[in-house]
Amino acid sequence: MKHLLNTLFITSDDLYLGLDGENVAVYRDKEIIHRQPLLQLQNIVTFAYSGASPALMGKCSELGIGLAFFSQSGRFLARVSGENNGNVLLRRTQYRTADDEKLSCAAAGSMVFGKIYNCRSVIERTKRDHGMRVDTAKLTNASDTLKSMLATVNNEESLENLRGLEGIAAVAYFSVFDEMIIGDKEHFSTIPAAGVRLLTG
Repeated sequence: MKHLLNTLFITSDDLYLGLDGENVAVYRDKEIIHRQPLLQLQNIVTFAYSGASPALMGKCSELGIGLAFFSQSGRFLARVSGENNGNVLLRRTQYRTADDEKLSCAAAGSMVFGKIYNCRSVIERTKRDHGMRVDTAKLTNASDTLKSMLATVNNEESLENLRGLEGIAAVAYFSVFDEMIIGDKEHFSTIPAAGVRLLTG
């Protein structure tokens, strides 16, 4: 099992990243304000305008550490990546699965099953934890609808039908979404407040 490491985020636009031995060094006005051992990192994400040194980029590439650059507004700019150690047998299996609707449907069905199962769990948790504050009958109806769909999704062999079932489940879940918003309802409710227009398309 792959051990997941840390991600270092650089959010100030006046910082510069460099290499200091086996560490990533964060500079402000040519002074190091932070060091982080590279062996603890899986990714570095920077929103800094100044960028990073070629030495750090090369070291990240060598160690397989992802280094991604974003603008201050969050727009993706570039990524440094090293040697690609893909699994050719896995890729071949994925391509074969993609070309076989039955196998594709089985893989997609597992994901849709998990999605519906989790949606139902959220509804049931709301009923259990806030039964006195919500419309339990409405929530129960949506939960029962989702429960009845689980077996159908598990046995579906058509991708088109599976997409339809996923849509029906989404309608059932979001029909009670407002019931599950307990605090700060005025900020999170899916029902637009008076004087607010919801534009789509």
